[in-house]
Amino acid sequence: MHLKNHKGLILLLFLLVIPLKIDSNYLYSTLVIIAIYSIVVQGLGILMGYAGQVSFGHAAFFGLGGYTAAILTTRFQWPTLLALLAAAILPGIIAAIIGRQTLKLRELYLALATLGFGILVHIIFNEGGELTGGPSGMSGIPNLTIGIISFDNDQKFYLLVWFMLLLILVGIYNLVHSRTGRALCSIRESEYAAENAGVDCARLKLQAFIFSALLAGLAGGLYAFYVSFISPSPFSFHTSVQFVLMAVIGGLGTFWGPLLGAVVVVSLNELLREIVPLLIPGAGGEYQIIIYGIILVGLMIFQPKGLSSIGRYFRLPLKKELKPEG
Repeated sequence: MHLKNHKGLILLLFLLVIPLKIDSNYLYSTLVIIAIYSIVVQGLGILMGYAGQVSFGHAAFFGLGGYTAAILTTRFQWPTLLALLAAAILPGIIAAIIGRQTLKLRELYLALATLGFGILVHIIFNEGGELTGGPSGMSGIPNLTIGIISFDNDQKFYLLVWFMLLLILVGIYNLVHSRTGRALCSIRESEYAAENAGVDCARLKLQAFIFSALLAGLAGGLYAFYVSFISPSPFSFHTSVQFVLMAVIGGLGTFWGPLLGAVVVVSLNELLREIVPLLIPGAGGEYQIIIYGIILVGLMIFQPKGLSSIGRYFRLPLKKELKPEG
C-alpha cells in the first residue's frame, strides 16, 4: 500500500478502539455481526464488482462454513481452529466443483443457477437429520480457541473478527492493485475484449468465485463459534439477497463499499427494530420491513453508485483508491 492509502485503515483502527471504552454487550454483538457479514461481502465485492459475476447463493457458502465448524467440533471433537480452517476450505472446494459449469452461464442465467444452488443447500440443512440437526439446528458449539486464548465473550470476539477483517482488507487492496486485479477489471468492462487481449477469463472468474466462497465459509465458521448454536434459518435466500444488497449499496468495485454496505444494512435493521415501535405504537414487523425497503430503494435511487461515492463530496478516498494502477 502507498502511504496515502494508509489513512483509511488508520482511521478504522482508531474507530475500533472506541467501543473498548463502552461496556455494552449489545454494541459488541452488533459490531461482531457487521464484521462477519462484511467478510462475506468482501468476497462478493471481488466477484461482482471486479469479475462482474452475480451470485444469489452466498448464504449457502456461509451456511456450509457454519455447519462444517459445528459438525466437526460437536460430532467429531475437532480442535476449533482446525474446524475453522475446514469451514473456509470446504466451501472453496465446492465452489471449484460447481463453478466450472455455472460460470459458463451469463447474467440472469448465472444468477438463477446460484439461486438454485442456495435453495438446494438450504434444503439439505433442513433435511440433514442427525448430522445437521434438521430445522431445530445444533447447539453446544464450543468457544473458538487459538493457542491459549479462548474467545469466550463478546469483547474478545469483537477484537478477533475485526482484526481478521483488517487483514482481509489489506489482502484485497493488494490483490486489486496487482496484475490479477487489472485483469478482473477488464473482464467486468468487457469479457470479449479481455479475451481478445489474452486474459484467461474462465480461470479468473473461477478463482474469484472460489475466493468469495472461501471468505463466506470463513465468516460462517466465525458465526457458528460466536452464537454457539446453528440452524438453517440464517442461511436462506433472504440472507443471500441481503449480502448482494450490502455489496450494491456500499458500492461495487470500491474498497470501502462492502464494509459500508454491511454497516448500513445491519445498523438500519437494528435501528428500525428500536424506533418503529416508538413511532407507531403496536406496530408489527411488517411496518419495519416496509420502512426498511423504502430507505434501501431511496439509497439506490439517489446513490446508484453506492455509498462509497459520497466520498467525492467530502474529498474522501472511498472510491477512487481502489482503481488498479496501470
